[in-house]
Amino acid sequence: MSLKAPAVRAVHSWTGFYLGGHVGYGGGSFGPDTNPLPLQGVFFPHSITGLIGGYQAGYNFQLPNNLVLGAEAEVSFLSTLDRPRLVPAPFNTTFDYIATARGRVGYAFGALLPYVTGGVAWARTRVDINDVDGSVLSERGHTPLGWTAGAGVEYAADAKWSAKLEYGYIDLDARTLGLADVPLPDVAIDSKIHTVKLGLNYKIWDGPPSATSGDYAIKPPTPPASKDWNVHAQTTFISQGYPSFRSPYQGTNSLPGDGRVRETWTVGAFLGWRLWDGGELYFGPELAQGFGIGGTLGLGGFSNGEAQKGGAEYPRFRAQRYFFRQTFGLGGEQEEVADAANQLPGKRDIDRVTVTVGRFAVGDFFDGNSYAKDPRVDFMNWSMWASAAYDFPADLPGFTRGAVVELNRKDWAFRAGLFQVPSAPNSDVLTFKTGGAVVEFEERHTVFDQPGKLRLGIFANRGNTGSYRNALAISAADPALDINDIMPSIRRENLKYGFYVNAEQQIMKDVGLFARASWNDGRNEILSFTDIDRSVSAGLSVKGSYWGRPSDTFGLGGAINGLSGAHRDFLAAGGLGLLIGDGRLNYSNERILETYYAYAIDKNFTLTADYQLITNPAYNADRGPVHIFSGRFHGEF
Repeated sequence: MSLKAPAVRAVHSWTGFYLGGHVGYGGGSFGPDTNPLPLQGVFFPHSITGLIGGYQAGYNFQLPNNLVLGAEAEVSFLSTLDRPRLVPAPFNTTFDYIATARGRVGYAFGALLPYVTGGVAWARTRVDINDVDGSVLSERGHTPLGWTAGAGVEYAADAKWSAKLEYGYIDLDARTLGLADVPLPDVAIDSKIHTVKLGLNYKIWDGPPSATSGDYAIKPPTPPASKDWNVHAQTTFISQGYPSFRSPYQGTNSLPGDGRVRETWTVGAFLGWRLWDGGELYFGPELAQGFGIGGTLGLGGFSNGEAQKGGAEYPRFRAQRYFFRQTFGLGGEQEEVADAANQLPGKRDIDRVTVTVGRFAVGDFFDGNSYAKDPRVDFMNWSMWASAAYDFPADLPGFTRGAVVELNRKDWAFRAGLFQVPSAPNSDVLTFKTGGAVVEFEERHTVFDQPGKLRLGIFANRGNTGSYRNALAISAADPALDINDIMPSIRRENLKYGFYVNAEQQIMKDVGLFARASWNDGRNEILSFTDIDRSVSAGLSVKGSYWGRPSDTFGLGGAINGLSGAHRDFLAAGGLGLLIGDGRLNYSNERILETYYAYAIDKNFTLTADYQLITNPAYNADRGPVHIFSGRFHGEF
C-alpha cells in the first residue's frame, strides 16, 4: 500500500517588474471661481476628470517575511469634454493629464496584496480663454507639483497577471494665473483630486535581468491560460501628409491647399469575461490623440480611418466598448473559436442565435470584409474599409449603443441591429428619441473550391436633420440669409435610408478580391459618418507568401464617391456638410486610388507604407488632385 502525497500549490511571488493599464473615475475641485470644464463621467456624475485611463509601470520586491516593497509611476488621461453640459464662461479650467511617482508598501497573503502608497504628483493644468461664442481664443497652461497618497488591494490571477483596486488622493500646489492682458481677473488654481482606479498588471520580469542571461528585451504579454477570460491590446500610430496642390479658393471645411502633416495615435485594450455558458461580458477602453490632416475636414472619402472627428492634442480616454453577449446554441456541428479581441476561445454551435447589447461600433457586426475592413491593418481611406454611403449611427469617434441579434447557419447568416443616433449632425451626444436600424444577409459560398462571401444590407436612420431642398428654398427667397444659419433652424425628425452590397472572393491561396456598392436617398443632412450618398469601391489583397514574406500584405484598391442632386446644390450654394464645404462647387465625382504594403516586423508589430491619390477632393473639380503619403505602425497582442 502506498500513500500519494497531496498536491502542493505554488506560492505566488510578487517580486518583479510589471507594466499595466488602468481605468477609473475621478473628481475634486480646482478651487472657487475657476469655471471647471465638465468632463464625461458616462454612468457617473460629470467632474473635473470624468472617467480616467492610463498606464503604470513598477517594480515589487517581496521580503522573506511577506512584506512587499515597491515603486510605481503612472500617468492618467482624462475624458472628453461634455459640451451639452458646458456653461459658457470667459475662461474654463481643465487638466490634460495627471501623473504620479510613488512608493508602495504591502503585506502578501499569498495571491492577495493589500498596500498603501504615496509620493509626488504633477499635472498639466490649462485655462482656456473663450470668445463670446465659446470658441477658445488662447490658453494658459502650467504644470504644478504636489503630493499623493492612497491605498489599494491587488490580486494575482496567475503567475503573470494581476488586478488591483486603488484609491488615491492628489493635492497639487496652488498657483495664480494672471489674465490681466485679456483682460480678465486673475484666477487662483488649487487642485485637489480623488480617484478610484481598476488596474491590470503584467509581470515582464521576475527580477532585474542579469548580465549573463541576455534577457533584456521586453516581451509582449502572452494570453492568460484561462479560457474564461482574456486580455488583448493594440496600438496604432499613423502619420499622414501631402504636398501643396491646386487650390484657387477654399472654404471653411476645405482641405488646405498648402502642404500638411498630421498624426493620430490610439491605444486600446480588449477584456473579456465568460460569465456562464454562452454568456460573455466585454470591455474595451481606449486612449486617442491627434488629428486628421486638415482637422479631419475636406474629403468625402477621408484618408485616415483612425482620425476621430473630435481630435485632441493630448490623449483622451473613452470607454469605447462595453457590451454583453449571449449565445444560444441550436445543436449539431460545432466550430472552434480562436482567442482574439472581443472573442473568448472555445467551441460553439455553428447553428446559433446570438444577442448582443451595449456600446460598440456598428462595424463590429455589419459590413465586414476580410480584405478591407480595419484601417489599423489594411486600407486607411474611409471609402475603402466601409460602405461609404451607409451613414451608420455613431458618436464622434465612431461608436454607439444598441442591440444586435444574429441567426447563424453554416452557409448563411441573418443579423439585425437597432442603435442610438446622434442628437444632431456630428454631435457627440447619442439619443434613443430617434434611432437607426440595419438588417444584413450574409451568404457564404465556394467558387472552384475558393471561399467567398456576399453581404446585402438595408439601413434606415431617423434623426434630427435638415432638408437640403428646404434650406435652398428659404435661401432663394431671402438671399440675405446665410444658408448655414438656415439649416439648424429647420432641423426636425427626418428619415435617411439606403442599402449596401459587399462582396469578397478568394481567387487563389493568399490572394483575394473585394468590392462594395452603397447608396442613400441623399435628401437630408448626413448624421454620423461622412458626405457620401453613392459609392463604389473594389480592390485586391495579396499576402507575401509568394515572395517569402507570408505575414506581409500588399493592397491595391479604388473608390468613386458621389452626391445626390440636392446635396451638391446645397454645397454649391455655400453650404457646409459634415466634413466638406469649399464655399462653392464645380461638381465632379470624388475618385480615390489607394495602395499599401504592410511589412510584418514580427508576429506582434507591423509597419505600413500607404499612398492615396484623391482626384476632385470634396467633389470639386476646381481643386486637387491630392497626393497623400502615410506611414503606419501597428502593434497588437
